[in-house]
Amino acid sequence: MQNILVERYGSIAVLTVNRPRALNALNTETLTELEHALREIEADDSARVLIVTGTGQKAFIAGADIGEMADLDAKGAKRFAAVAHRAFNALDDLRVPTIAAINGYALGGGLELALCCDIRLAAEGAKVGQPEVTLGITPGFGGTQRLPRVVGASYAMQLVLTGKPIPASEALRIRLVNAVYPDAELMDKAMEMAGQIAGNAPIAVQACKRAISTRVDRFIDVDLATEEELFSFCFNTEDQKMAMRAFLEKKPRGSFKGE
Repeated sequence: MQNILVERYGSIAVLTVNRPRALNALNTETLTELEHALREIEADDSARVLIVTGTGQKAFIAGADIGEMADLDAKGAKRFAAVAHRAFNALDDLRVPTIAAINGYALGGGLELALCCDIRLAAEGAKVGQPEVTLGITPGFGGTQRLPRVVGASYAMQLVLTGKPIPASEALRIRLVNAVYPDAELMDKAMEMAGQIAGNAPIAVQACKRAISTRVDRFIDVDLATEEELFSFCFNTEDQKMAMRAFLEKKPRGSFKGE
C-alpha cells in the first residue's frame, strides 16, 4: 500500500492517509487501501487503539478526489460512494476506539472520515467543513447522517447548506471536535490519549464503545443508503459538471441554474 501507511507503537496503531501532493484526497485506490488496512487492524488482537491522521501539516484529508469524480454519471458516482462506504463503515465499526488527529483541512470526505472516529482532536490551524453544495453535489460518504448525530440537526444544516468551512475553534464550540491543540502538539496529545485508553481493560473499553455506538448509530445503514441515492442523483445535473470543471480548471464558477 502506498496511499495508506500503518505504524505500530505497542498496542497503538497509527494510520496515515499519504497523498500529500493531492492534499490526501480520497480516490478509489486510497479508499480500497484504507478498507484493507482497517480489516487488518480489526483482525489484530494486539491493537487496542487506532489514531487516524494525514501526511503533512496542510491537510488531514482535503476531501474526495474531484479529478476522479468530475466526469462520473449517476451510476459511476454510486459505485464510488459504495467504495467509500465500505471503507468508512469498516472504520466506524472497528472494535477498538479510534481517534482522528485532524492536522489540517478536513473537508468533505475528510470530515466524513473524521466523523467515523470515536474522538476527534484538532490542530489550531485546522479547518473543517462540508463544501459539497458549492460543487453541485451532496455529501456522499456519510456526512448527512453522521454529522447531525454529532452536532445536532441545526448545526449540521448550517455546515452542509452553506458549504462554508469553520476553524478549529468553532468546531470545538459546537462539539464537532473534542479538543484543540497547538499544531506541533497534536500528535503528542493524540498519543497521550491513546495511551490512556490502551492502558484500560480492553474488554471493558470495547464493550463501552459498542454500547454507546449502538445507541448513536441505530438505523444508520438505511440512512446511508438514502444518502447514496441522493448523492449519485446530483451527478446527472449540469450544475455538478459546471462546478467541478471550474474547480479543476481553477476558474471562477458560474451561477447555478438548477439543471
